[in-house]
Amino acid sequence: MHGQEKEENVVSTSPIEIQVGLLGIWMNKEYKLADQFAIRTEVGLDSEISAINSEDAYIMYPVFTAEPRWYYNFKKRSQKGKKTTGNFGNFVSLKSSFHPDLFVISNYYESIVPDLSIVPTWGIRRPISESFSFEAGIGLGYIFYFYKTQGYTSNEGELAANIHLRFGYRF
Repeated sequence: MHGQEKEENVVSTSPIEIQVGLLGIWMNKEYKLADQFAIRTEVGLDSEISAINSEDAYIMYPVFTAEPRWYYNFKKRSQKGKKTTGNFGNFVSLKSSFHPDLFVISNYYESIVPDLSIVPTWGIRRPISESFSFEAGIGLGYIFYFYKTQGYTSNEGELAANIHLRFGYRF
């Protein structure tokens, strides 16, 4: 039994997961780095909805993410009889995302300005059932826009927020 408890208290390499949220769809996989640390790799489509000239505009564009995560409360969750296998717990991460100008799906836009963001994030992952999960997170960081690639004279950076609420299916 003691061996099972130890296994329950450590990060594991996860199966592929598809997540959907209000503004996108993503596929990710986490790889164990150490007992409490994992790196999450993700590819997906981020989206935005806005009003332009009194008309609704939508856009979806690719995103690539690498996110080191520290799951800090596995032992406490396990002691309370809560599931941690599958990396279910609280985490702190450094979400690093890149939006290239590869393609867009939109009724208005033809391209995007590529950007790179780095956002320290606090979040939670919880199981809903054997294959379904829930994840939420919040953080503030920095985003850098590569305007020069679109013909502008200078690039710019600014404050960036990461607020997400996602539901996932694990294969």
